Amino acid sequence: MIVRSVWLWVIVCLLALPVAAQKADSTEVRLGLEYVRTGEFEKARAVLQKLARGKEWTPVVYKPYLQTLIRLKEFSEADKYLRRLVKAEPDVLAYQVDYARLLETQGKVKEADKAYEEVIARAQKKEEWTYELGKAFSDADQPDQALRLFQAARSAQGEPARYALPMARLYRLLNQPEPMFEEYLLYGSQQGNLEAAQGFLQDELKDEKSLVAFERLMYKKVQDKPNEAYYSRMLIWFLMQQKEFSRAFVQARALDKRLRLEGQEVTDIGFMAMQNKDFEAAGKIFEYLVKEYPKSPNYPIYRRLLINAKEEVVKTTYPVNTADIRLLIREYQRMFAEVGQTPKTLEALRNTAHLYAFYLNEKDTAEAILQGAIRAGQLDREFSDRCKLDLGDIYVLKNEPWEATLLYSQVEKSAKDSPLGYDAKLRNAKLSYYKGDFELAAETLDILKKATSREISNDAIELSLLIQDNTGMDTTETAMKAYASVELLLFQHRTDEALDQLNTLYQTYKNHPLADELLWLRANTLLKENRAQEAVNDLDKILASYAHDILGDDALFLSAKIRQEKLNDKDGALRQFQELLQKYPGSIYTAEARKRFRILRGDAIN
Repeated sequence: MIVRSVWLWVIVCLLALPVAAQKADSTEVRLGLEYVRTGEFEKARAVLQKLARGKEWTPVVYKPYLQTLIRLKEFSEADKYLRRLVKAEPDVLAYQVDYARLLETQGKVKEADKAYEEVIARAQKKEEWTYELGKAFSDADQPDQALRLFQAARSAQGEPARYALPMARLYRLLNQPEPMFEEYLLYGSQQGNLEAAQGFLQDELKDEKSLVAFERLMYKKVQDKPNEAYYSRMLIWFLMQQKEFSRAFVQARALDKRLRLEGQEVTDIGFMAMQNKDFEAAGKIFEYLVKEYPKSPNYPIYRRLLINAKEEVVKTTYPVNTADIRLLIREYQRMFAEVGQTPKTLEALRNTAHLYAFYLNEKDTAEAILQGAIRAGQLDREFSDRCKLDLGDIYVLKNEPWEATLLYSQVEKSAKDSPLGYDAKLRNAKLSYYKGDFELAAETLDILKKATSREISNDAIELSLLIQDNTGMDTTETAMKAYASVELLLFQHRTDEALDQLNTLYQTYKNHPLADELLWLRANTLLKENRAQEAVNDLDKILASYAHDILGDDALFLSAKIRQEKLNDKDGALRQFQELLQKYPGSIYTAEARKRFRILRGDAIN
């Protein structure tokens, strides 16, 4: 402790030397400071001792002279010097702090504690003194004393929430996460601080240990203080960050009923669940809203999104059951009969057309529905443009690419420089890709990389990289053209033909740069055919040979998910989720992998 304090003074004084030297005009001052800088402390003492007797030079020579005495172990002289300064200027708290440190340096623990108590007792009386002394303690690497000060000041000033932010940071330095979280929560509870507190917390919630500790604390807060909505909202925020939408809904539902919020906050969670493709959670949420708020002006939206969530669950439960598809269509039709075709339900027409076209192979019916939707929504240009994009997709299904590109190009022009226009341009790029015109596709994709929509930009980058990585070495582009033709078959739901071609292509191009992409595409296609073990076999091949390539974390996450959901291989899934968290900490799958890992491990999740 003595050595640490001595060196602390050395560093502080050396940092202050250039400023002090600039301010001092005296040759003696400059000489004394130079002696300190070069470590000639005996000479420095001889010069600075005379200057220290005069009050006018105190701001300049105080720290260097005190440092000199400490280095020479002239503790008695340092003691007298500091006592004199404290007596002369009792409001300068730095002198009292340095006196306490001097006692500490000499091993006089009881006397040092008493001196600290005295200066803290003085500083806690005024907020500005508290901050001044708190900063001094922090700068001197004394977080424990700073905490002691802030805690005393809170009590003395009668403000239990004051100093929460500096205290949170001090607890962080002391590696005490739970009291740190408490202080951030206290800070966030003050008016205007909520978003800032959430930002600070987000920076701290980086690893499994901190996430578990904060979650445990939040549930305790909600249980201990059920009438304080602030803690429920903070817990909801945390669960949303972890993409735990079902659990966030449980909290939001209780808050909704208690505070009579008319479903507002629950709705936000439902939208987020849909956006993040957690359709099971979204279904529960919109089912609650439909049941609880049948007279809400948003009821038609709730109805549509409830059916839409069910639709997505059906479409991603393989193999897709056509009977379930027809049930969904009937639900949409019942909704139209109940609430009519309004601006809030028109989107459901597009959904219905999509089901007819892609899952029941009734393309003409789908086309007729979309034409009717365009007429019904003719005053909403954006809706009409989305319907045209859907019609273009149906023409791709019907192998009529020219009709499709005509519609896509119409929307490009109509919605220029907007996300919808970029979407149309991306579909045109994919058409070029399907036809094997990679040069034209790449030119369009280069434009789309800068699109304002992150999703479109990411899709453009992904397809551009696929083309770039797999056409350079093969001047004939044979493999890439074959791969693109398989992707077209899959878009058209001609799955059996696509699988036959994938089997042939993989045997032919095992040593081609496209090999991992072929395995990935085949694994996903097999999964949709409910051939889970065969899909995992392909994913294992990717992990064995291409784990360090771009598909490494994708393959690992999907393999673990299949083992958990389809193969009842709990141990294998647990191992792979843990491997993903350790090997790919920056992966987009991290939050979902952590959630599934904790469930499989048997963690108590409320």
